[in-house]
Amino acid sequence: MSYKSDFLGTLNIIEPPGLVQTKLKVYDINGLNKSDFFLDYHHFSLLQNPIRKFPFFTIANIDGTKFRMLPRKDAWKFDDRIDKIYQWGSALYEADMSDFDKGHMTKREDVQWGINDEDAQAGAQSTFYYTNAIPQVDKMNRGIWSKIESYILHTQTINQHQKITLLTGPIFDDNDPEFVTVVNDETLKIPTLFWKVIYYLGSDNDLHRTAFIVNQKNILEKRRIVKPQDRSKDVAPLFMNFKDAETYQTQVSLIESLSGLLFTPAKEIYNDSRPSKLIAEQTEVRSKSLNPVANILIKNLKI
Repeated sequence: MSYKSDFLGTLNIIEPPGLVQTKLKVYDINGLNKSDFFLDYHHFSLLQNPIRKFPFFTIANIDGTKFRMLPRKDAWKFDDRIDKIYQWGSALYEADMSDFDKGHMTKREDVQWGINDEDAQAGAQSTFYYTNAIPQVDKMNRGIWSKIESYILHTQTINQHQKITLLTGPIFDDNDPEFVTVVNDETLKIPTLFWKVIYYLGSDNDLHRTAFIVNQKNILEKRRIVKPQDRSKDVAPLFMNFKDAETYQTQVSLIESLSGLLFTPAKEIYNDSRPSKLIAEQTEVRSKSLNPVANILIKNLKI
């Protein structure tokens, strides 16, 4: 079962984001059709960018009432529904200076739910396609970005028995830095900004949304994974001054302006035009729960 737009109810339809005209031009090459690159997986879908060979976005249904704890089984592979020339595979992640993770856009555990273990495992395994991955430096991928992912899934969705729709993706910009290693005779650019947009039903039973953004450019440069650039050309200079790999809550409109994506309207509790840094703190929790974020409090998170 792929992504369902009516997952939060027939009165709360959440369509996959639209692309502004400038982003649609990527499909003008070689007579490509946008519909051929919209790919359905188990509980989620994505739109692949055939030029950058990474997804514009992924969009997932998450049911906290049906989550199942299962062992991880990595088995990365190409998606045969589109040509390999439109996907980055092992050649990228095994190349010289590839000091980064295969960063899941849709997190494995997010879609690890179902009516039984087999159903949940099918969701988990469907996240191991290269179409669902983008290079992310470990300090970012496993740091506060990972904590916010776990907070959303475990503390909010599972513990509160909620259903949510979660979108994740990169900011593609012509000025993204180039990877220092040529892969398959091709120079590629690595995205530096990543975002999440969450849809959920509030206590008023209305549809709400909130967004987060993180930057990895400074770390990429410090580790010499990418070639240094003139910062005056950055797509979002304000993020270049933020601390490496920290995650910030922001308005969805900022994500729209940077990404060229158009999201389904909804109420937003967070209404400050300035991104707010999320802070993880240790709390006095003595529970022996297996919840991996039971002792994490993230300030300024309003879901």
